[in-house]
Amino acid sequence: MANEEKIFIIGLPRTGTTSVCAAMLTLGFRVAHTAYTDRAFNEAQVIADTPIFYDYQKLDQAYPNAKFIYLERSLEKWLPSIQQLLARMHVNLIRDDGGFNPIIKRCYQGTFSPYSIENINSFEFLTQCYQQHKSQAQAHFKNRASDFLSIDISANDSYTKLTQFLAIEESLIENSAFEKLNVGGKVTAWKDIKSDLKVDSTNKGRVTKLPYLS
Repeated sequence: MANEEKIFIIGLPRTGTTSVCAAMLTLGFRVAHTAYTDRAFNEAQVIADTPIFYDYQKLDQAYPNAKFIYLERSLEKWLPSIQQLLARMHVNLIRDDGGFNPIIKRCYQGTFSPYSIENINSFEFLTQCYQQHKSQAQAHFKNRASDFLSIDISANDSYTKLTQFLAIEESLIENSAFEKLNVGGKVTAWKDIKSDLKVDSTNKGRVTKLPYLS
């Protein structure tokens, strides 16, 4: 696979994005787990999480040779995990006087719309959000098997499917499964990974206009 081609991980938060990003590092890709600057989009070959899970259709237009990887997770495991994450994020998602950067607010409030504390505490509502996101992605990439892969990283064959999809040479493959990261509600595993291939998501905490948005 040509190094200049972008790979976008479009699974929702708490579906294994960190584990996939860590795997991509071991495979030799430059990786940004979240990207909020034009520099991050220019430097990274692989980008995941925010804003990818929300903007993937616009990214598909802006990067016509890109590949897209959707991450599935059983609702039984995803629902309590995403609910816990959203509860922790809630105050900073709705603040008008600061909180998270505008890109994070736009992507989360748009994905979990209409966004409210009542809705994010409802498994029924969160299930609808998950199913809508999944069905829209599948419909958008219908009949595009060379561009789109959907995997559940807990499945035994998921790592093999990934490397085959990306046409990775067998000599470069060191693992046969994804490492489980950020288990038990943790979200800091990416910060703890040391690699020269990691691409910073921000410019010293600041964001810029994203290159694919007009």
